[in-house]
Amino acid sequence: MSIKTGKSLVPSNIETLKPYVAGKTVAEVADLYKPKKIAKLASNENRLGCSPKVKPAIDEAFKQIQDYPDPMARKLRAAIADRNGVKPENVLLASGSESIISILCKTFFLNKENAITADATFVGFFVQMGVRGIHMKNIPVTSDYKFDVKAIANAVDENTKMVYIANPNNPTGTYLTKDEFSWFMKQVPEDVLVVMDEAYFEYAQAIEDYPHALEYDYDNIIVLRTFSKAYGLAGFRVGYAIAHEDLIKNMMKTKLTFEPTTLGQAAALAAFNDDEFLAKSVKVVEESKERLYKFFDEHDVEYVESISNSVMMVLPDENQAIDFTQKMLEKGVILRRINAFGLPNCIRITVGLSDEMDHFEQSFLEVIKK
Repeated sequence: MSIKTGKSLVPSNIETLKPYVAGKTVAEVADLYKPKKIAKLASNENRLGCSPKVKPAIDEAFKQIQDYPDPMARKLRAAIADRNGVKPENVLLASGSESIISILCKTFFLNKENAITADATFVGFFVQMGVRGIHMKNIPVTSDYKFDVKAIANAVDENTKMVYIANPNNPTGTYLTKDEFSWFMKQVPEDVLVVMDEAYFEYAQAIEDYPHALEYDYDNIIVLRTFSKAYGLAGFRVGYAIAHEDLIKNMMKTKLTFEPTTLGQAAALAAFNDDEFLAKSVKVVEESKERLYKFFDEHDVEYVESISNSVMMVLPDENQAIDFTQKMLEKGVILRRINAFGLPNCIRITVGLSDEMDHFEQSFLEVIKK
């Protein structure tokens, strides 16, 4: 069926928008290649799963499934506020960090205003900005794959509404230090919003020079966090923002009324209260990263050390990255080639459980020998 009108019904910013392309699922790989074993190391999920306290919480919440969710997510909101030393009015819950980025676009931007970020960061930010038609200034990362805060500060102009920084960054795993972040905040005008996406906060928070953005006294900081990573609830889609209550009050006006879902809220609250499982998750990631570093060092593979739950492997060129990713996929190891993030010769590897890392290493050696 074709549209007969000569005038496009779709705005140009949507026509030209490159959608977010997710990593392959286990079912897709099983259907395509039928490997004996599959290790899904592409999407930075918690390979340990989620807290055992989640299922009984979901079973209980299911009794209210015929009713709309609490639009304020009061119980979860209060728990997040209490742990972070803020008021519930400083917290907003939504269906993942990407949903909150969409809310930011709808709430704060006028047509001629721009946003600034790195050229190699979370693709979801570019997609949501593109949906709104917001002009982007994408600043190249440094030679060591970090946000170039000096270049970003210099790029701020009278039309800049927002700076987006993922800390730790996805997909590189690098981060801004306390000194770098402190310097940067002193350069940014108070009427420019600084969005600190801390999706991997739980893995990074113990690093000595990692800045916890909530500890800095600036009214223009918006912190994003998620239950999709360390808490292992990617399938439930729950994320939150913490900011000045005036910013949150206005963001509440533009978010979808009934998000997150009833089951999502219950699952997140149960996971949030299980410190033992969270500590176990962080320990598994740290041990697996050290194992991967050692393996790469032994085989002379270039990589970037990370404070998140993935490691970025650097290959000599894009063709080698394409070839390696495909051959590993055929062996049932799902990796993420990050050309969409502006790094065509790099591959992001989620660190997994011991048997998954065994599968990775064995498949790696088989691929390299060919």
